[in-house]
Amino acid sequence: MPESKEIKALRLHEKDTGSADVQVALLSQRISQLTDHLKTHSKDHASRRGLLMMVARRRKLLDYLSRTANERYKAALEKLNLRK
Repeated sequence: MPESKEIKALRLHEKDTGSADVQVALLSQRISQLTDHLKTHSKDHASRRGLLMMVARRRKLLDYLSRTANERYKAALEKLNLRK
């Protein structure tokens, strides 16, 4: 999966691959790809379950960011065009 500009913008340092910010960006990228897949393959229930688990994981990471680093949370929401 190629690295997007959103991921580069949310990095804390040059080799950052595991911070909550970057994980949220990666999950958002995979969620959008899977959403497109499910538009054409509506009966793929296994992928739908995976999508729901990814959305829940992203929500948990965003909740963690909002509790611990509110400025990074707001920056992540703005850069990824997520609601709230």
